[in-house]
Amino acid sequence: MIEKTSYALGRNDEEPNIALAEELYITKNAEGIKEIVHYLYDSNQLLANDCIKILYEIGERKPGLISEYVLDFIHILKSKNNRLVWGGMTALAKIASLKAKEIFEHIDTVFYAYENGSVITRDNSISVFAEVARADKKYSDIMFQKINSHLESCRSREVAQHAERAFVCVNKDNCKEFMSVLLKRHEDLNDAQKKRVGRLIKRIENGKFDG
Repeated sequence: MIEKTSYALGRNDEEPNIALAEELYITKNAEGIKEIVHYLYDSNQLLANDCIKILYEIGERKPGLISEYVLDFIHILKSKNNRLVWGGMTALAKIASLKAKEIFEHIDTVFYAYENGSVITRDNSISVFAEVARADKKYSDIMFQKINSHLESCRSREVAQHAERAFVCVNKDNCKEFMSVLLKRHEDLNDAQKKRVGRLIKRIENGKFDG
């Protein structure tokens, strides 16, 4: 399988990686996916980068095909290779609803990557936090407080997108607190952002939750 990666083909684009992800998804090739995971640890960063791309593309299509590798994705959050870090968080975002327990057991590693990672890492962290919060009530308080703290202090341009990502864990018990945070940030937003946040507030007011 590794010979079909962009790196192996001498390509600088992602098309071969996406094609390989599609092939592995369609054929449900567990051994092929296992091989790709193995190369996350390769000393060749370009090859490792291709492999995390392939894995989260599979996760986008069928999370269950990569969920057993949750600990591998958590492990690469510690990498000095930023591409692996944000790719690992992206993969975790795809499988968080299936592997909330395992992620919560290593939540300090996830929090560290969130606090020190790139914009893409932080974006996907919010999805991870929200899915873990939704998965089990015993995780929800810690994760929900982390989300609210983030929304209170993040850049204005992130508020709407991250609130949308987080909305999956909003329910009748925590919606007032969530709405309060959004209202506090409302004046920081431009018109388009206010409209997006306004839609979430309206859903809360109408009792229409995902969580």
